[in-house]
Amino acid sequence: MKITLITACYNSAGTIRTAMESVLSQNGVDVEYIVVDGGSTDGTVEIIREFEKTLNSKLATHNFTFSWQSESDNGMYDAINKGIAMATGDVVGILNADDVLADDYTLARVAGVFGERGTGNGERIDCVYADIRFVKEGDSVDALRAAKTVRYCSAAKWRPWMMRFGAMVPHPSFYVRRECFSRLGEYSLDYRICADFELELRYLCLAKLKAAYLPACVVVMRMGGASTAGWRSTVEINREDLRALRAHGIWSCLPLIYLKYLFKIWGFVFKSGRSK
Repeated sequence: MKITLITACYNSAGTIRTAMESVLSQNGVDVEYIVVDGGSTDGTVEIIREFEKTLNSKLATHNFTFSWQSESDNGMYDAINKGIAMATGDVVGILNADDVLADDYTLARVAGVFGERGTGNGERIDCVYADIRFVKEGDSVDALRAAKTVRYCSAAKWRPWMMRFGAMVPHPSFYVRRECFSRLGEYSLDYRICADFELELRYLCLAKLKAAYLPACVVVMRMGGASTAGWRSTVEINREDLRALRAHGIWSCLPLIYLKYLFKIWGFVFKSGRSK
């Protein structure tokens, strides 16, 4: 099985190197890595080129291919869709430029779930999801992986009905068979922040794709991304979540959606300090 991992970035010179290095460190699985840059002007493109030049000596011992492009786009989800169009892997996942894969065997574990539960018993797994954790600081892959956990987001208890409350599978942990994008559509550009919520809604609630939970942390995220950028971002997220639910005929309301923060508090209070 080959996993395609896509990183969409724009002016990410401060973090893109660690994201790329965490992908290159993967063992035990074939990896296709695609970086789609939105026309950065801060040195991001130079870092990507430098990364590409270091690969020749390493590809002989890695089942790893790398490609990238840099051009203007219509935002993060447009860039991700471009990456999906370039993908050739059996399974597609997304790694944000601010994030790193949790360890050197993360993608092998993901591939293992697809393989173990997708053969032999007639059951086909279309999606795999897992846990993520948030940290405050770290200037290298090893430092980020070892950093103290600020919030741990577990998907162990997640169920599709929870999306009515705006509670989704952690998107950086969400891996999907590539053919599902052709069949069910890619990320909608009608949403600035929550196209990932809308896609999960279509895939997991409406299409009812068969999904499996991997009980492990697969991504370490820096605090401060688009989904954790203050109260204005929170308001916009919840409004977009509600719009997506209503667009697909699922009743909800803002007070109901805000209840999800009761569950998020659990991740701060009971998982603080967890490193794995």
